[in-house]
Amino acid sequence: MRYPGMTRPALVLIAALLAGGEAGAAQTNVAVAANFTDAAKEIAAAFKQKTGHEAILSFGSSGQFYTQITQDAPFQIFLSADDERPAKLVTDGLAMGDSRFTYAIGKLLLWSKSANYVKGVETLKGAAFSKISIANPAAAPYGAAAIETMKALGVYDTLKSKIVEGNSIAQAFQFIDSGNAELGFIALSQVAGNTGGSRWLVDQKLYAPILQDAVLLRKGAGNEAATGFIAFLRGPEARAAIEKYGYEVGR
Repeated sequence: MRYPGMTRPALVLIAALLAGGEAGAAQTNVAVAANFTDAAKEIAAAFKQKTGHEAILSFGSSGQFYTQITQDAPFQIFLSADDERPAKLVTDGLAMGDSRFTYAIGKLLLWSKSANYVKGVETLKGAAFSKISIANPAAAPYGAAAIETMKALGVYDTLKSKIVEGNSIAQAFQFIDSGNAELGFIALSQVAGNTGGSRWLVDQKLYAPILQDAVLLRKGAGNEAATGFIAFLRGPEARAAIEKYGYEVGR
């Protein structure tokens, strides 16, 4: 069966294996919310270096992955951009309830590739732009947070005709980076370490907390690499990487 929008992993991990070679190494397929791309790659590399096991990462929108998982896609772990879909998978009997936890709390950012362009709330209220990019709010929690923010500021009705939607937060970023939109709402993690452009870190009081939950799917319950990766994600090395990319660490 083919799954619409599913991408094959774009990650090749090269690390020295522990003594004993690859005989004891295992693999796990991980569905990762697009906002967590860079952090997930770093965590997966550290996981392989420490254990010899490999996490094969696929990136996309949380809504898309939820649909694919319910259609028997071959994932064993789901790192969502929300807490709702992992909870539904537990209720659906497709995930292990005792494995679910908040691995990161996301932060919403208004960003432009142009320096001095974004000046905060005033930029939205002035509306002196033709396009503003967001992720599809039905599939991506950061898109939903963007809509919530604009409504809280009383600018949504003015700006809704200027909105362009990406299928995921990664595509929303691409629209801005390519110049197809002058600015847009993205995840802070997407420009971690990038000092270019201009930005406004959205007040977290303007949108519901973006609690990003991880869950072990039933397909991974007997897989040593899957259970190991979930455990590693809770550990100090992973938590340090999560904070490095601008997230708060779940408790």
